[in-house]
Amino acid sequence: MAELINFAKVSLSNVNKENPKVSEEGGEQNQKEEPVTMITKHFQEVDPAAALASARHEFGEHGGVNMSIEASATFTVMEADILRRLCVGELGPNEDYFVYSRQFNPTVLNLGRQMAALEGTEAAYCTASGMSAITAALLQLVGAGGHVVASQCLYGGTHALLSRFLVHACGIKTTFVDMNNIEEVRSEIRSGETKVLYVETMSNPTLVVANIPVLAAVAREKGIKLIVDNTFTPMIVSPARLGADVVVHSLSKFISGSADAIAGAICGETSLVSSLTSHQDGALMLTGPTMNAKVAFEISERLPHLALRMKEHSTRAMAYATRMKRLGLKVIYPGLPDHPHHSLLSSIGNPEYGYGGMLCLNMGTEARANKLMQHLQNVTQFGLMAVSLGYYETLMSCSGSSTSTELLPEERAKAGISLGLIRMSVGYSGTLEQRWAQFEQALALMQQQPKNLNAEVLCALFGKFIISKSLMKVHLACTK
Repeated sequence: MAELINFAKVSLSNVNKENPKVSEEGGEQNQKEEPVTMITKHFQEVDPAAALASARHEFGEHGGVNMSIEASATFTVMEADILRRLCVGELGPNEDYFVYSRQFNPTVLNLGRQMAALEGTEAAYCTASGMSAITAALLQLVGAGGHVVASQCLYGGTHALLSRFLVHACGIKTTFVDMNNIEEVRSEIRSGETKVLYVETMSNPTLVVANIPVLAAVAREKGIKLIVDNTFTPMIVSPARLGADVVVHSLSKFISGSADAIAGAICGETSLVSSLTSHQDGALMLTGPTMNAKVAFEISERLPHLALRMKEHSTRAMAYATRMKRLGLKVIYPGLPDHPHHSLLSSIGNPEYGYGGMLCLNMGTEARANKLMQHLQNVTQFGLMAVSLGYYETLMSCSGSSTSTELLPEERAKAGISLGLIRMSVGYSGTLEQRWAQFEQALALMQQQPKNLNAEVLCALFGKFIISKSLMKVHLACTK
């Protein structure tokens, strides 16, 4: 069995350095049962940026201010017996020993330590993608023939994993429920069979906010684990500090911030990470979704300014949502007072980080939604039609015909995903007023554009841009 490794404190050298504690978790206070009909606010508030800054800073091999990239797949030892001790778990990263990067790599380990500090967990392990992180956590905690109770509104890939792949691959079954209907959640938990409650902090794409303290209390009461996907809300919400057992991330999104890396993370107790990396039965060690050390280095260099980025994402999204609502548009954003979970997110969120960079705009029909997005990208340059999120440019997609197509039509309807729903990941490039003017211009075109307006007229009106293939069959560049 591999050693238990506390990534919030582990050193990559032989110097014994521990981080200052930023919170005292897991004491008697966290063991008290909470009334599950209430939102609780007595959890200890810790600014995640302060916690992240408390993580050990790794210097480079020759004293560089940035740590060195350990790009090796395998590691040498000075004595033959050390290899045996490494492979049976007698030695490991705690003693500054590494054997093979599929299990542990110093550069990836450093990013794991940063993620543990950010989320307030004992440990974290970074993987090749968000889906690999989710899959490994579920395989390790549920096991063959187990049962999961999950939110009815999840990212399409996660929904397909739970509703189809895990069913035929290893007999794991899932019941999908409204996670804010606590009685329904309770009634679907099967004694001795259900192992995990699974939820997104803010649902993709409908932006339903999970009552994590209440769900954590139910999970403790029933003796099961609560896994929370915090991809939409890093910095904004800290699920582990609210009682979640495991926090998973797609690091490809807000945490990376540049849409140039695919990566994931699992944050939780040291014992969980140790079991995941076991040579004998670890889901990560044996399935091998290994993060590249170069990717780990790139992401670790972006974490220090994540707080600044999330604040600006939230500021822009709040401004757009407020203005869209004034125009009479059907906008969904948790920062608006009329959002059904505005008070809940205000209660569980970390102060000063706002309500997130995601908003939804319901245009009624898919045709109207597509037309608006085409104007916003091809004419006014407000944003880009693309899946994913967390980029510095605004990204737009109709989830019902893109990232949620894994759900059956009736499942999408139950989750509240209409074909006219535009999901926007609000970026921060340009000035707010510049981008808002571009949005208003595109909206005006929805009402004013002549039916037979051709490419030449568009060029004359708006100067340099590219007409999409769907209109002209070829890319056409025009200038004034």
